[in-house]
Amino acid sequence: MESWLEEEEAAITICNLEGIIVYMNERSRKAFTKYDDSGVTIGSSLIECHPEPARSKLLSMLKVPQTNVYTIEKRGIKKIIRQSPWYREGVFSGVTEISFEIPVEMAHHIRVESEGTEIA
Repeated sequence: MESWLEEEEAAITICNLEGIIVYMNERSRKAFTKYDDSGVTIGSSLIECHPEPARSKLLSMLKVPQTNVYTIEKRGIKKIIRQSPWYREGVFSGVTEISFEIPVEMAHHIRVESEGTEIA
């Protein structure tokens, strides 16, 4: 993996098609040890880290490539979670989970496209 991923502010966790963690960046490793003493690390089951109904959703995502995005609040910290398929040389290989903190109150902007212009 790219070295910049280690220093990324988002927690990045990647599992293979069996749900086994194959990559964790520094933030991911810290997130799992901060609240949980279970020893979750590369080689652990990401499936076992998720309670129902999240566990069933992850199992479904490992069978049929799909994206799942949601927010959570835990211990007063709000996060956005994005789980999406990852591919190796065009072959579905597992799921990435990217998690990062967001403000509890967050601005939401709606950008309206004018005729003849594009919105970035």
